[in-house]
Amino acid sequence: MKPREYILDSGTKIFLGKNSENNDELVKSYCGKPNLILHTAEPGSPFCVIDKIKPKPTKQEIKISAIICASKSQDWRDNKGDVKVHQFTGKEVYKKKFMKSGTWGINKKPKIIKVKKKEIEEYIEKNKIKE
Repeated sequence: MKPREYILDSGTKIFLGKNSENNDELVKSYCGKPNLILHTAEPGSPFCVIDKIKPKPTKQEIKISAIICASKSQDWRDNKGDVKVHQFTGKEVYKKKFMKSGTWGINKKPKIIKVKKKEIEEYIEKNKIKE
């Protein structure tokens, strides 16, 4: 199963997993690479990979990717409030045999991006997304 693919206004592609198995396939394919990966602080979201290394993704590309990731999360679905998104790279992820499908560890403290409720609502409205 292919991940969801989005093309940002800048032309940069991002990929989001569709379920835990798809998340595993996606993260595994970027494990050990310097690409930025996003995931909500709470469980139940797609992993989001920004498919750009050089030049590095801009702050705007990272922010809109975080908004998309947050909008597809269980945290947003269940709470309809601000969502915290973790930012890390493929070089910082690991998977141990005992970890369930869709679960990955991070070997350093991730950067936290706070996505505001209003940003998610504006993204959903602008893109005519049905919830």
